[in-house]
Amino acid sequence: MAPISSVVAGDQAEFDTAMMQLALEQARAAWQVGEVPVGAVVVDAQGQVLGTGYNRTIIDADPTAHAEIVALRAAARRLANYRLPGLTLYVTLEPCVMCMGAMLHARLARVCYGAADPKTGACGSVLDVGAVAQLNHHTSFHGGVLAEPCGDVLRQFFRARRLKEITQ
Repeated sequence: MAPISSVVAGDQAEFDTAMMQLALEQARAAWQVGEVPVGAVVVDAQGQVLGTGYNRTIIDADPTAHAEIVALRAAARRLANYRLPGLTLYVTLEPCVMCMGAMLHARLARVCYGAADPKTGACGSVLDVGAVAQLNHHTSFHGGVLAEPCGDVLRQFFRARRLKEITQ
């Protein structure tokens, strides 16, 4: 894969793919610590990573410690601002309602996600929070970026978890 700096000069699809690869690395890190493998990164338009995160709900005993929230908190701390205008968040799984609310409050310019979530997805799979006209901020949402590899990580994780439960 091309270095990020050369991808930035390329088209948006290449850039999105490169950034989603970084989110997938975060998802794999989640798996390594026993968390559901969802990863997220917050980047600026030049590809500078300002925040990363993976699911930490179990290890932090925190129901809000989804990958997106962890990455948003890291970016906000780094920029010393709770608003993150002009930034993009990449996440391997379609965000839930809680994460969508946080992303809208952060004033992100864009959210790109990998796999759709037919159980809790709030970008159109179950709900479409971004389409609510009454909200005072609107973020651009783009799904399906590396959807297959993002979904594969989750399927493999849950398959391994079920096998482990059967053998215990």
